[in-house]
Amino acid sequence: MSVDDEKERLNSLSNCVIGAALRVHNELGPGMLESAYEACLAHELLDQGLSVERQKPVPVIYRGCRLVCGYRIDLLVEDVLIVEVKAIERLEKVHSAQLRSHLRFSERKLGLLINFNVKSLRDGLKRIVNGFPE
Repeated sequence: MSVDDEKERLNSLSNCVIGAALRVHNELGPGMLESAYEACLAHELLDQGLSVERQKPVPVIYRGCRLVCGYRIDLLVEDVLIVEVKAIERLEKVHSAQLRSHLRFSERKLGLLINFNVKSLRDGLKRIVNGFPE
């Protein structure tokens, strides 16, 4: 697959995930637990026929050793897109850094950070790219 085809596939997939997240947010609104949003978003994506893995372990590579130390991806969609679900007052730089680490250690190219605890979901979305040329 060419880089352009891969970008197009990831963009299309991220649009599907964002649409599903909007449906979940419209239905539930802010104020729920992260686990509820994660489960509902996974349900929405599965309803669309997408493959979704929940709480997928991410090993850390340290000095050439693969260490399993508790890091988990909230949702892995179609084995290529990482979705980190939050239900917090506001996204901080550390949340972006955590997603970047997940992308790097899992060797994935695109992640979405979605904070459902906002009035408008648009204010809770952050897209993070790893390793694509500009």
